[in-house]
Amino acid sequence: MQYMLLIYQSEDQRPAPDDQRRIMAEYMAFTQDIVKAGKFKAGDRLEPSTTATTVRVRNGKTLTTDGPFDGTQEQLGGYYLIEAANLDEAVAIAGRIPGARFGSIEVRPVGMM
Repeated sequence: MQYMLLIYQSEDQRPAPDDQRRIMAEYMAFTQDIVKAGKFKAGDRLEPSTTATTVRVRNGKTLTTDGPFDGTQEQLGGYYLIEAANLDEAVAIAGRIPGARFGSIEVRPVGMM
């Protein structure tokens, strides 16, 4: 079964440049590990939420707003789409994502159409 691992963190609490390099190296090692294990389907880092556009359709009109939803303390910063046997395995993989130490990882099954 496929699971989406959504990586959230507060953008205003960015690590120092040396820490950022170390964390990115950890992400690269994690990604290589799940690729080798055959669990990786897709994944990427997202640009800051200030580059986002939110789209809503109301009464047949498309409305756009710069930025993400208001009032969130953590922003979506990236994702992994993985293959896992069950939720327990997906949670175990999510727990190894470096960002889980200073943000949060939402684990969500991908619906079958």
